[in-house]
Amino acid sequence: MKLYHLLAGVSVVGGEYDPDTEITSISYDSRTVTEGALFVAFLGAKIDGHCHIEEAKARGAVAVVCEADGEGTRILTPDSKLALAIISANWFEHPADGLTLIGVTGTNGKTTTTHLIKAVLEGRMSSPIGMIGTNHVAIGGEELPSHRTTPESYELQKILRRMADNGCRYVVMEVSSHALIQHRTAGLTFAVGVFTNLTQEHLDYHHTMEEYRRVKGLLFAQSQCAVLNMDDAAGEWYSTQVQCPIVSYSENKDSADLTAKNVRLFHSHVEFEAVAKRQIERVHLPIPGGFSIYNALATLATCMALGISLHKSVPPLRAVRGVKGRVEVVPVPTAYTVIIDYAHTPDALENILVMAREFTVGRLICLFGCGGDRDRQKRPIMGAIAADLSDLVVLTSDNPRTENPQQILQEVQEGVLAFSTPHYIELDRRRAIHWALEQGRLGDVIILAGKGHETYQEVGTAQLPMDEREIIREFFRIRQEKPLEKWEECARKNVEVMIQ
Repeated sequence: MKLYHLLAGVSVVGGEYDPDTEITSISYDSRTVTEGALFVAFLGAKIDGHCHIEEAKARGAVAVVCEADGEGTRILTPDSKLALAIISANWFEHPADGLTLIGVTGTNGKTTTTHLIKAVLEGRMSSPIGMIGTNHVAIGGEELPSHRTTPESYELQKILRRMADNGCRYVVMEVSSHALIQHRTAGLTFAVGVFTNLTQEHLDYHHTMEEYRRVKGLLFAQSQCAVLNMDDAAGEWYSTQVQCPIVSYSENKDSADLTAKNVRLFHSHVEFEAVAKRQIERVHLPIPGGFSIYNALATLATCMALGISLHKSVPPLRAVRGVKGRVEVVPVPTAYTVIIDYAHTPDALENILVMAREFTVGRLICLFGCGGDRDRQKRPIMGAIAADLSDLVVLTSDNPRTENPQQILQEVQEGVLAFSTPHYIELDRRRAIHWALEQGRLGDVIILAGKGHETYQEVGTAQLPMDEREIIREFFRIRQEKPLEKWEECARKNVEVMIQ
């Protein structure tokens, strides 16, 4: 493809280049550059691509898009990330033009909501439905691995091209705040932009809740219709700011376009009446928890925005399957319950614990940690929530990344110490899970929070294999073979044990 074709729509402010240069590939990682490539250099979270321009040229790059002038064939642009998004869309010949895109943003509930929307659309459409999100990428029944909530623009356009070529007409995707501010979705038009909620998260990146809210709202500048949660303060704020039409939903406000009435919560499902103008349908969703009401409302409001009536959108929800790592009940050969959940924010942790308390006959045991190199402010807050709502707290590593895991847990522990709730600290997550399972008694509920669908742990700069389901199976296999020793007695030197 000619360079001038790839640069169509890109803001070029200088540089020297031949627009007729033939480009054979696009790369933003110098290590993947091949002969004839166009290399796009931008400042990443940890690496400045401008430092690798010479490496890219040595590997065969025939042109470079960047923000800094220098020797050789360079195309200067004010924002290389934005340029990459436009170039990628040109390279893959704008696959989104033939797709109806639905973007879901918010702190919590994005993954489940996208799965529910996909399930409803599959129940109404004969063509395959595309889905892009935290757990995986789905093209109809085919699943592909996912490495980010929202992929980088080049990968995103590549996925959309594959979906279009495979006959997808609708694509529902999670849209993270990072993706919006970094222009990963630039150039896309969403038929519907969906907002779930806004709670404390990513303040290491956005610094303030006001900025976090503003960035999330960028989705609606790209949307033809906004679906807003009016029970969330940010949702109300967006309703006064967005320029596109709005479909609102609420569990508490009759003024919303869609409301939930006669809510009933069960240990295995939720039921309610979805009420809209001249429409009312009884909803049965086989996912427990009060927050599931909001995910279902967001889904049904999205369908309303797409012109699908409640009468047609409600029935598929009855057959929906739970989402891996979201209130996932793990089968265990005991009289207690084990649940894996992705809760890694204060609000999400509170939601899962409040929900679990509703059907906990014995004790509620919460195991969790906080990620390294992320918002430190939330650590004591989550510690306090766990101690306030649980009967026993087990603190352990989440994804420590490049931080000292012991320091992370000390900051979490600050919140725990405000309560008299017994707690136990074990840095090794596998050992911590084994210890928590050893404590289980008749009627107890054990929540393993934070990792959810993830089957790895980020330690340093490496991703180490870690699947909590395998760890649980390992525990019961060992226990069947021989009794476990008391974990307190074999705790390592760097483990602090505080059983009260």
